[in-house]
Amino acid sequence: MKPSFAELYLTWYTCSVGERTKSPARQNEQSERFESQGKRAPAIFFRTEAGGEPVRDWLKGLAPEDRKRIGEDIKTVEFGWPVGMPMSRPLGGGIHEVRTNLGQNRVARVLFYIDKIGRMVLPHGFIKKAQRTPDEDLVLARSNKSKHERGT
Repeated sequence: MKPSFAELYLTWYTCSVGERTKSPARQNEQSERFESQGKRAPAIFFRTEAGGEPVRDWLKGLAPEDRKRIGEDIKTVEFGWPVGMPMSRPLGGGIHEVRTNLGQNRVARVLFYIDKIGRMVLPHGFIKKAQRTPDEDLVLARSNKSKHERGT
């Protein structure tokens, strides 16, 4: 009995295309774990060459209520990606921001990008003091993004 065209195509696709798109075993396991949690873009902290995590350190310096609000907004983006305004906004160059309104007329921003395997990488966070996102903050986030993509 000869296999049908559909069966041959499925076999070819699985063997050639399916193998090329698979990530390493560890990333695959991690991806499956996050998918089972319902996260579309699991958040990770950007880590510097020295091992520091600037966003985690910044968050630790904030009041517990502020950390909770920012964390809830990051979680909303993780589970709902892609999310638009007012929660998230693209800033260009692959950088987006999570927008959090804190008490006392303060506004927090956590900049992020989505890496090759679909994770939400958090390279920079700050409390906004002006209407526009400062250029220094965007430059820093883009620099951290390129470092992460190079694997350094």
